[in-house]
Amino acid sequence: MPDSALPLVYSCSGCSNVAQLANTLALRLDRAGLAEMSCIAGVGGGVPSLVNKARSGRPILALDGCPLHCVRGCLAQHGVDADVHLTLSHYGLRKRYGEDCRDEDADALFDELSHLIASDHRFTQPA
Repeated sequence: MPDSALPLVYSCSGCSNVAQLANTLALRLDRAGLAEMSCIAGVGGGVPSLVNKARSGRPILALDGCPLHCVRGCLAQHGVDADVHLTLSHYGLRKRYGEDCRDEDADALFDELSHLIASDHRFTQPA
């Protein structure tokens, strides 16, 4: 069940390795109970309930795989800016097709994102 106290995470899920890594990281954050993953395709497609969730005022972590910034663009269509926007290709990963990112890269980025959510005041709520 979604927890409205959690930040929302939106991810790219395109056809490149970094796009799929963004999606994997968002899923891992969701499954670990650190963020609630929501549907960026629904936001981009104008699905009212998903647009309303994006506009709810909850903190947003946006994970784009590459500099095309599709996640940022989908949110911007509805006047929404992410609190934190990360582009995975800026972390030394090369955008490639037909292959996956290394598990070690996924684990390192997951650890970094987990730390970011736990320590960044934009994602933490006072007790």
